[in-house]
Amino acid sequence: MAAHAPLAAPSPWVLRFAPLMPAGEALDLACGSGRHVRLLAALGHPVLAIDRDPQALAACAAPGVSTECHDLENGAPWPYPGREFAGIVVTNYLHRPLFRALFDALAPGGLLVYETFAAGNGRFGKPSSPDFLLRPGELLEQARAHGSSMRIVAYEDGYVDQPRPAMVQRICVARPGPGEQEGQGWPLQVR
Repeated sequence: MAAHAPLAAPSPWVLRFAPLMPAGEALDLACGSGRHVRLLAALGHPVLAIDRDPQALAACAAPGVSTECHDLENGAPWPYPGREFAGIVVTNYLHRPLFRALFDALAPGGLLVYETFAAGNGRFGKPSSPDFLLRPGELLEQARAHGSSMRIVAYEDGYVDQPRPAMVQRICVARPGPGEQEGQGWPLQVR
């Protein structure tokens, strides 16, 4: 099993939208060394950190943080059927069979912040296999496949130069909360 690349600073995309997550438990899927786990905990969320690497999970241990070791690929079922999270963060990870489970696990009023590598990234290094790169517009298509139950807050698809040159797609999606009307604006005041 390959060790995670040590990334200390949270993604600017996650930094932008994590403060908009409502109170409640947050999930960091494929959390790696815990850069977003620490951010979510600092924002006051109880955090569930999931990764397949027990050493990475050990680095995430902190008050308010629960860790679980799961390999969600290789035929393992989604371990949280029926469980909902106020916020879900996924970065630098792609396993397409999880998309539906992630959208379904988002609580009313909750926020999904997703960012990973996209087609064209091979010219900058790994990942380069199409299995690990989003197709053009793929995150947007996945969010729209959930119909009116999801509101697209923001979406980007293109080149970034930090923390290293890469092609990425990223999306922030909200599940409307109780009493929200169709077309009602999302509060974009970042704290």
